[in-house]
Amino acid sequence: MTRPGEILRRYGIRPDKRRGQSFLTDSNTVRKIAQAAKVKPEDIVVEIGAGFGVLTKQIAPHSGRLIAVEIDVRLVEILKKELAEFKQIEICREDVLKFDFSCKSKECKAKLKVIGNVPYSISSPVVFHLLAQRSVIRDFTLMLQKEVVERLVSPPGHKSYGVPSVLLQMYAEVERLFDVSADCFYPKPKVESSVICGTFRDKPLFELTDEAFFGRIVKAAFAQRRKMLFNNLKHADVLEKMSPAEIQSTIAEASIDGKRRGETLSVEEFAKLSNALKNQLTNGR
Repeated sequence: MTRPGEILRRYGIRPDKRRGQSFLTDSNTVRKIAQAAKVKPEDIVVEIGAGFGVLTKQIAPHSGRLIAVEIDVRLVEILKKELAEFKQIEICREDVLKFDFSCKSKECKAKLKVIGNVPYSISSPVVFHLLAQRSVIRDFTLMLQKEVVERLVSPPGHKSYGVPSVLLQMYAEVERLFDVSADCFYPKPKVESSVICGTFRDKPLFELTDEAFFGRIVKAAFAQRRKMLFNNLKHADVLEKMSPAEIQSTIAEASIDGKRRGETLSVEEFAKLSNALKNQLTNGR
């Protein structure tokens, strides 16, 4: 395996500060991520932020097809040279936040496996982008900012528990695999990283009357973390057709204390709350 540092020196690459580029240069970590992804010959892989191809080279031989997504034109040119031997690789110069996973899944007639070292500046947006297209994504293995991963796997009652925690855990089985030191990158970032893997469920963890409505209720419940659940919900646009008294009684009907804060509710409780509120909106008048 060509060491990442050698490729950097060969092409004289200078990280783009505007994009927050920080290249993974530790060969052992590259291997660990590739192994964690468990790529199989039948897999259609989308790699987010292929960089100069060190992880791509590790996973390509084991995949049926690999779409390497990279926005930096300089790196795209390097990828074309470094990956020329792999006929199953398609290099796609595009912003991953605009990448159409559904279209690619339809073209390949298969669900996708997503792998990548995600830039810190777009960690949360990427997770929400994957959530929005979860119906065509089978699983994912991502390296993200450590704090973001902590939020995604956090249980109720922890300060890191929030909207991303509830939404991802409702729709995916997730696991934090290992941490990656800032010393493994060039230039060295000011934050640590973690690798997370997840598999999207065929259906939500708990039954939902309206998935879009569920998402809006979760976001409303965390609108102001210090506020009680009832106080957040009574100001929510999604519930503007309900009176404060109706909201309060519906929360109680879901066996939830409206004086609790959103961060204390489990994913199951959010499901019960969402279903109760949706039922009241639909049938209560």
